[in-house]
Amino acid sequence: MQARTIALAAVVGFACGPVHAQKFPVKPVRIIIGFQPGGGSDTAARPLAQKLTDVLGESVIIENRPGASGNIAAALVAKAPADGYTIFMANSTIAIPTMYPKLPFDVAKDFMPLSLIAIGPSVLMVHPSLPVRNVPQLIALAKAKPGQVTYASGGLGNTTHLAMELLGSMAGTKMVHVPYKGGGPAVVALISGEVSSGFASIPSGLPQIKAGRVRALGVSIAKRSSALPDVPTIQEAGLRGYYAASWYGMLLPANTPKDVVDVLSRAIVAQMQAPDMREKLAVQGFEPVGGTPQEFTRFIREEMVRWEQVIRSAQIKPE
Repeated sequence: MQARTIALAAVVGFACGPVHAQKFPVKPVRIIIGFQPGGGSDTAARPLAQKLTDVLGESVIIENRPGASGNIAAALVAKAPADGYTIFMANSTIAIPTMYPKLPFDVAKDFMPLSLIAIGPSVLMVHPSLPVRNVPQLIALAKAKPGQVTYASGGLGNTTHLAMELLGSMAGTKMVHVPYKGGGPAVVALISGEVSSGFASIPSGLPQIKAGRVRALGVSIAKRSSALPDVPTIQEAGLRGYYAASWYGMLLPANTPKDVVDVLSRAIVAQMQAPDMREKLAVQGFEPVGGTPQEFTRFIREEMVRWEQVIRSAQIKPE
């Protein structure tokens, strides 16, 4: 039912939004990010914000509002005026509403999908002090020492949380979850040795891997990342069928006028097709997209179904 409502909300927003007589934009546009600087959402949004500033003729400002796995920022945008001046840079977490039974917003009713910006694998990393060099060794250690291997995540219900829970479910083991307020702080905790393992977006993890502060074990999607060509996929490491992609996309408050949506959509798609923009994201481990509102609506519907299946299969409960 939620999935159908998302599609319906997008159609209603396009058909019934009030017509703006004035030019858009006439003042700065805010992109609200629900995580600390340095995480995947932040890294994907910043170069696009600069491009949009040049194209729209008004400043496009990044605001980080971390907390509650991005839901504080999402609630702010859901309640913002539907005028196009407040955009939410969402990640995969927004497609997992069942993890948060008391959300102050309705994912299906309160947002209008604008554009899928990028898809990116996560990378499974461990602290160098942990005596493992591949995924089978990590699984073996977790089985040998139940309840002693810890892992960081960007927050409850974040992809970095569910990716590890999926791994544990498929491997028949369980590690101790330590949530943080975003991917950036989670990586810092892993570097310091506060936790022993964890998934991170490639943009967050890549500099630390290159510096030797963490050890990369596996990539979470079906093919290797061009940014980490020597790191095998988790499927290659023996967990056949394992897949846990992160994604980043922009949402507007529901009922944003069609003319405003059109201006933003055209600008985003054009910039995401620019070779320099695509290259900038690709070298950081992203797969650039830049789709239309209709395409992003369908994508979110599919993601909600897929993650709900993962949650049920792994028997993950809201905390």
